[in-house]
Amino acid sequence: MKKKLFQNYNFEFDKNEGKILVSFAKQAVKQMETNDNLIKEVRIFNSIVSKLASSPLKVKFTKEEKTKLLFQLNENVKHLQNKVDKSWFITRWFYKNMLNQYQSLVFKLNN
Repeated sequence: MKKKLFQNYNFEFDKNEGKILVSFAKQAVKQMETNDNLIKEVRIFNSIVSKLASSPLKVKFTKEEKTKLLFQLNENVKHLQNKVDKSWFITRWFYKNMLNQYQSLVFKLNN
C-alpha cells in the first residue's frame, strides 16, 4: 500500500462535534496545566481551543495538533470502553452515547 505524500489536515465538523472537541480540549488543558513537563502539550491544546473557538465548523490543524488530539481521543475512547464494560445498565446507557460520539470523532480525524 502506498503512503500518502501530503496529508490534508483540514476538517469540517458539525456544531455538536465542535462543542465536544472544544470542551475536550479545555478539559485536557486544565488537567495538564499543573504539570510543568507538559508545557508543550498545553500550548498545542490551547492552539486547538483557539482554532475551534474561532471557527468550529471548518478547522485546519497542524500535523502535531492532529496527532496529539487523536492520541488523547483514543485514550479517552479506551477509558470509556472500560467504563462501559464494567458498568451496570443505566450507567452503561449514559457512557455508550459518549463513547459513540468520541469514536465518530476519532474516525473522522483518521480519515
